Amino acid sequence: MKRNLAMTLSTILLASAGAVTQASAQDAPPQNAPVHNIVLVHGAWVDGSGWKPVYDRLTKDGYHVTIVQEPLGSLEDDVAATKRVLDQQNGPTILVAHSYGGSVITEAGVHPNVVGLVYVAAHAPAVGEDESTLGKGMPSYTSKQPGAIMKTGDGYTYLNPADFPSDFAADLPLKEAQFESHAQILTAAKVFSTPMTVAAWTSKPSWGIVAADDKIINPDLERWYYARAHSHTTVLAGASHSVYESRPKEVTAVIEDAAKHAS
Repeated sequence: MKRNLAMTLSTILLASAGAVTQASAQDAPPQNAPVHNIVLVHGAWVDGSGWKPVYDRLTKDGYHVTIVQEPLGSLEDDVAATKRVLDQQNGPTILVAHSYGGSVITEAGVHPNVVGLVYVAAHAPAVGEDESTLGKGMPSYTSKQPGAIMKTGDGYTYLNPADFPSDFAADLPLKEAQFESHAQILTAAKVFSTPMTVAAWTSKPSWGIVAADDKIINPDLERWYYARAHSHTTVLAGASHSVYESRPKEVTAVIEDAAKHAS
């Protein structure tokens, strides 16, 4: 009797284990399935609302998209804000950035949830480098323009509203660019000169978009960054620094390519 009971319990346990294994195999996503999570990081002087045209396209295509709102007071705080959002993702994630946000994702991209990086007209310094020093080697149109970059008495910067439409957003409707010029997030000057302590692009695949008519970052510097990182690079002719707003279709296509091919 005891022997029969033991055999019955053993059979039940084996069957249950088999059912759990089968269920787990059925629930597990295919190894080559596209990444579902996208995190978007904005740059200096603006906030995350500029990503809305890209957000709308990505969510329409079924992606789970989250936008980081950085405080722009220090690189450390902006990286921490990005990592908090990455902690909330439920699996592999593509981390995307515009402009100064490229420095942020270069640091934050070492997060274990990140499987690929997308740089959209963005900086991508190496360990020990900072974007300010690199920008002096390949200066942008704006950096050579007297009075374009303003600074407050307590060390925060912003773009002269008179120059913002032509320098930052030349391919946006003028009224939209003017509104953005008066809705800037003042950004601590020190964020641009803080050196990288890690560089996620050295260990994770990356994609880069060059805005060919960028006046805020020299397009040649963008090309150099992406060539060094062996990024899959797309050049968008005629695109301003606001490429993520003015050319959302093309930017979305690059992000979705990263989601499909990052491993």
